Amino acid sequence: MLERSSSRPDDAGRPSHDEEMTAAPGVRTELAGFPPQSSSDDDTNRKNMALLIQLRWIAVVGQIATIGAVYLWLGIALPLVPMGAVIAALVALNIASLAWMWRHAEITNHELLVALMLDVAALTVQLYLSGGATNPFTSLFLLQVTLGAVLLDARSTWSLVALTCASFVWLTLAYRPLDLPQNPLSDTYSLTVVGMLVGFALNAVLLVVFVTRINRNLRERDAHLAALRQHAAEQDHIVRMGLLASGAAHELGTPLASLSVILSDWRRMPDLAADHELAEDLSEMETSLQRCKSIVTGILVSAGEARGEGSSPTTVTAFLTALVEEWRNARSARTLYFTNAFGEDVAIVSDIALKQVIFNVLDNGYEVSREWVELIAEREGDNLVLSISDRGPGFAPEMLAQLGKPYQSSKGRAGGGLGLFLVVNVVRKLGGTVTAENHRKRGATVRLVLPLSTLAIGGGFDA
Repeated sequence: MLERSSSRPDDAGRPSHDEEMTAAPGVRTELAGFPPQSSSDDDTNRKNMALLIQLRWIAVVGQIATIGAVYLWLGIALPLVPMGAVIAALVALNIASLAWMWRHAEITNHELLVALMLDVAALTVQLYLSGGATNPFTSLFLLQVTLGAVLLDARSTWSLVALTCASFVWLTLAYRPLDLPQNPLSDTYSLTVVGMLVGFALNAVLLVVFVTRINRNLRERDAHLAALRQHAAEQDHIVRMGLLASGAAHELGTPLASLSVILSDWRRMPDLAADHELAEDLSEMETSLQRCKSIVTGILVSAGEARGEGSSPTTVTAFLTALVEEWRNARSARTLYFTNAFGEDVAIVSDIALKQVIFNVLDNGYEVSREWVELIAEREGDNLVLSISDRGPGFAPEMLAQLGKPYQSSKGRAGGGLGLFLVVNVVRKLGGTVTAENHRKRGATVRLVLPLSTLAIGGGFDA
């Protein structure tokens, strides 16, 4: 490794790439790629409608079993034809609901309310045909109300409460009384107690099963919305940093140009040119200045563009080889070990954003492990996999848990930790993933998985 002497500025005196990479060029910051909140609600409503359809199938089977037991075992006369017609109507409703769900992408609160009201109406008719309010299965009204309270908004829930209360009142005034035979098995009190027990057990079981599943759907929706809000906050953060970087790049252009002119004049002065040590220092200063100008130019060229003027056709091998050579030369570092195990070469687009992402991870590794950094390129299916390893202290457990979140840094600098945050966001825009893990003894590995389809010509951040 060729290190600079202590009399010259070295990499320790420059900002780390966490701070240098203030904005990922080429990242499109609009939120059009994220599903709107309504789509998340609709997905949850579809799941909940499917649960109501399942519950209706259970109601169909339960009603057939109950009617059969009461009619055949207890010998109680029931109006089988009208009750069978209600069951047939529930079956037809379920078939129609499934067909409707298949044809319509959106399910709203209104559709859920209608489904629950139809279930209440079917239960009311069955109770009317089998004793009205004296039937112990009137407790099943509470199941519908509870489901409504969990699934619907407040106004719809109260509408359902009003319907169930009105149905119960109507069942106390108008119903078809049961003709109970005179035998020990049909004692009115005993039948009522048994019916209340069965109704209570049925209510309890169905509430636990379906409310638990509905709550799971709602938690999944809340988690999805929280992720969308986090993504939106990250995108806003990138927009603000991009504006800051663009403004800083414009402001730095003039002083960098002035410094370039001054250095060029100094190198032409005979007295300075005769001093070989000073001439060497001037040459190194000019190299560093050119690197600063290159960074500023890269920001200005590619900021706000997915594949702009800073992009050019290349291949995976050529891109990585040039990238490694540029990184070594810019940092005077020869301890980067590159292994290309990608296999057959593939045509891609050389993109400044992707190059800065890889530079960022390499710089982070070099900062904690100057004696050894390794880059391995592999192919896994249709993905390019880049593994960057070092022999530093590794990541703290809390950093691994919060990988990709802004201001998660072990360097103790105010505003640090933006590098990996931008790496994760750029790679995610490319459809890839970023993972990190610590080695058992010492060091860590950051793994970038990038789909070749988005790196190919015609792919990109908007793919």
